[in-house]
Amino acid sequence: MKIKNVLLLISFLLFQWFAFAQDNITVRGMVTDNSNQPLPGASVIVKGTTTGTQTDFDGNFVLDNVSANGTLVFSYLGFTSLEIPVNGQTLHNIQLQEDTQALDEVVVVGYGSQRKADLTGSITTIKSEDITRTPSGAAMQSLQGKVAGLQVISSGAPGTSPTIRVRGLGSYTGGGASNPLYVVDGTFYDDINFLNSEDIETISVLKDASASAIYGVRAANGVVLIQTKSGKANQKPQITYSGYQGVQVAQNIVKLSNSEQFSTLARESGSVAEASFIDNAMQRYGRSRINPNIPNVNTDWYDLILRHALIQNHSLGVTGGTESVTYSLGLSQFEQEGILKMKNDYERFNIRTKLNVDISDRLQVGVSALLSNATRYRPEDGAFSSAYFAVPIMPVLDPSKTDAFPKPYANASDLEYRRPQNPFPLMENTENRNKIRNTLINFDLQYQVIPDKLTFKTAYSHNFETLETRDVRLPFFYGIDDAFRENAELIKRNETFSEQTWDNTLTYNDDFGKHNLTVLAGTSFRDRSFEQLEVKGLNFPNGPGIGDESYFLDLAKSIDLDGVGDHGVRQYFFSYFGRVAYNYDNKYLLYGTFRADGTSKYQEKWGYFPTVGAGWVISEETFMENQGVFDFLKIRASWGELGNANVNASTGGITSTEVTSAFGDIRYSGLVTSSDFEALKWEVTAETNVGITARLFNNQLSIESDYFTRETRDAIIPVSRLLVPGETRQNLGIIKNSGFEIALDWKKQVSDKFSYSIGANFSTLENEILDLAGQPNLTTGGDVAQRSVVGGAINSFYGLEVAGVYQTLEEIQADPAAQKAIADGNPNVPAVQPGDFRFVDHNGDTFIDAQDRVDLGSYLPTYNFGFNLGLNYKAWDFSLNVIGQGGNVIANIKRFAIRQTPDPNIDRDFAVNRWHGPGTSDTYPSARGIRNPWSNQFLNSFFVEKGDFVRLQNVTVGYTLPQLKGKFNPNIRFYLTAERPLTLFDYNGFTPEVSDGRDNQTYPIPGVYTMGVNIKI
Repeated sequence: MKIKNVLLLISFLLFQWFAFAQDNITVRGMVTDNSNQPLPGASVIVKGTTTGTQTDFDGNFVLDNVSANGTLVFSYLGFTSLEIPVNGQTLHNIQLQEDTQALDEVVVVGYGSQRKADLTGSITTIKSEDITRTPSGAAMQSLQGKVAGLQVISSGAPGTSPTIRVRGLGSYTGGGASNPLYVVDGTFYDDINFLNSEDIETISVLKDASASAIYGVRAANGVVLIQTKSGKANQKPQITYSGYQGVQVAQNIVKLSNSEQFSTLARESGSVAEASFIDNAMQRYGRSRINPNIPNVNTDWYDLILRHALIQNHSLGVTGGTESVTYSLGLSQFEQEGILKMKNDYERFNIRTKLNVDISDRLQVGVSALLSNATRYRPEDGAFSSAYFAVPIMPVLDPSKTDAFPKPYANASDLEYRRPQNPFPLMENTENRNKIRNTLINFDLQYQVIPDKLTFKTAYSHNFETLETRDVRLPFFYGIDDAFRENAELIKRNETFSEQTWDNTLTYNDDFGKHNLTVLAGTSFRDRSFEQLEVKGLNFPNGPGIGDESYFLDLAKSIDLDGVGDHGVRQYFFSYFGRVAYNYDNKYLLYGTFRADGTSKYQEKWGYFPTVGAGWVISEETFMENQGVFDFLKIRASWGELGNANVNASTGGITSTEVTSAFGDIRYSGLVTSSDFEALKWEVTAETNVGITARLFNNQLSIESDYFTRETRDAIIPVSRLLVPGETRQNLGIIKNSGFEIALDWKKQVSDKFSYSIGANFSTLENEILDLAGQPNLTTGGDVAQRSVVGGAINSFYGLEVAGVYQTLEEIQADPAAQKAIADGNPNVPAVQPGDFRFVDHNGDTFIDAQDRVDLGSYLPTYNFGFNLGLNYKAWDFSLNVIGQGGNVIANIKRFAIRQTPDPNIDRDFAVNRWHGPGTSDTYPSARGIRNPWSNQFLNSFFVEKGDFVRLQNVTVGYTLPQLKGKFNPNIRFYLTAERPLTLFDYNGFTPEVSDGRDNQTYPIPGVYTMGVNIKI
């Protein structure tokens, strides 16, 4: 029995060992972050055991004797831990998501950094992987729809920057006065169009005064902080290549009236002359075989001036570091053709380098440089406007014009129209070239006076930019009046801009008990200078076979002295600033800054600007323990004042005029002195912000929400002078912006194979003028009037309100206002007829005039939104972005200009929907009515259209190849991107994105379709 029992025991143990051996496997894989960068040193542990390992330098791991039914726990500092069932699988490639609770995540703020959990202001950070999805030469374009409270207005022309507005428009003067400040690695810029998106690590938008105030008078309109890519300590050299190539396609092309529609409009216009022009075209170009009542020409001018255009970008980067040195090097080449069929291209070559060295435990030195060399060929001004008005019954070339050169361009004047109406002579005989060179050099030295407590930093940066403009205008002839250019003109303009900055800061940081205190004090000196020299030469060698080699002023026969200009300006700034950030027990936060700015720009030399912020981390309170919903919850509030140095400096002067007068028989001489000098001071923006930051459901849901009011006092506005005719700018206005912002993000790692993310943001904006120094209004814009009044938005469109279209003579006879216009017998106001607009008589005087004009809406959107979706399944990734806006209007100046542009074409939308008999339309006038002074004596609501739109902004599909075994195992990802493939809107134009709301001609914003690859070695 004993032997039997022993045998049974041995058999049982052997079975258990065999079963265990069969149930245990070797697991291997790679751990990366959410941008597919390897995470060396990540922990991999079998849950419930002490069995585990760490990833190697390349993020790889191997773990033996792992139960096939076990669970692996992956963790890494700053990232959310992840538990993955083994399920008998031997390969597990894991992507860890950054810890969205972010209590330890450090974000860049002015002159330093802060834990994100300690922020009391409103800051949104966009990371590299979201920036590089957008194929564009302008890095800021990638932020469109991603940041609540940030309006990005696209620009279609190559080499141009989008318009950026942070929380509305706070300055009346325009001209860049409401632009944000850009800070690239500590250096100030007015624009970052020279930057390559692949070189950017993060873009942080500082939206409220508390977050921005440390930058003083440059920050009144928000701050955009850009950190370029750096190396990491103890990182072996990593080589990355990113490249894409694609095609740009014009989107939402406005359909123009074709020959049949145009001929119908001309005959319905009631103009005998316009009907005769159709007959002239038939005599010159023949009759259509399909319809003998129209000419045998049907030119689609938009189709002819547009083309598909190529776009490509190639970036090569190297990063790495040792224990004491980190380095980063980047090269990039970007090329973009314009979709306008002329030389309007853009190319840019960049070299970027960054080096940081730890000289000792206390002393660190950093140096960075960026060289950018770009060439931009600007499109011909007016090309799209000219194509809109050009009649379709005329071809581009007319072989019968034997005296024309360099080509027999067709001329509408030959059909007795009053203008040539052909965009090609100007497009094909004009070349506008800009050569743009940017040089950025930054040097900083940091010394720890008291290790880990007191640090001194000095930083010097120099931003030097040159712009060489060469405008070539070759002669042509295809008729008289506007159809010739007699002289070959060469205009050269050289501009240099230099900005030097020297900052010195002293930072003290200490922890004592539950207290954390950071104190910063510093000074900043800036030296800005600008010079411009312009010369115009006439009649240099030109003609067939002669090109760039003759585009020099010394070959011109004469110099146009009226075209010579030489001027410049130099300004100095000096500032003192300080900041205190206090944290008690990670619960109670206080934050304050103070900055004193001095400048030579205004008569008020110094401005003083304080801010204060506070936060309460409610989730750290004991009563929030074990509530199971909020992982992090913070309420924050801030208030601050900022000065605006973007407004142009004072102008004008004091003039004296000698006068003589006789008193009795004696003649006296004297001086009459007058002044139009503008004694300006700072515009001051005061902003209050209240917000909530929350993380819920195991940090899977994040919420950022803010309400703000931003009031610009001492706003510079034009004010009529009392004794001397004219206006001067004075600090007498008050402008308010207010709104609500919310951003929601949900991230879920379902398994080691599948994860997804969903995000949305929404923001509102109300722009309101509170004071105009007692003036009833400020009106600009001429015929397309824009008016600013107390209680309304800046420069709202101002005109008549259309109540409908007169259908019959009986309706006209029943309308006192229409009868009054007829009864006056004014020869400049023809009799009202059916098909004309019916207007609202707002003041009730039975007469339609300027007094009946009303607010027709603002070009500033009242809301913006964005939505994004991301999916990752095994080696596949998918992302989608949707954006939109609403509440704004656009003045369709092209359509409105038909009343004063001689004999033009008009869009097909009008031709199809026009009134052409009782009951056909109560919205669109007739072909006669749209030209009738009664219908278009002033801008009216028919020509002011809604700017609402929804756009599928970006769709990207990517696939990452399996990594090779061995030492050479690059990470390779291929992807396809569609940028702006679909936009839904009602506005009758190429795009609803018009920065100032005045669409006279807008360069179309193309859809972009690219194929690219990312390689990391």
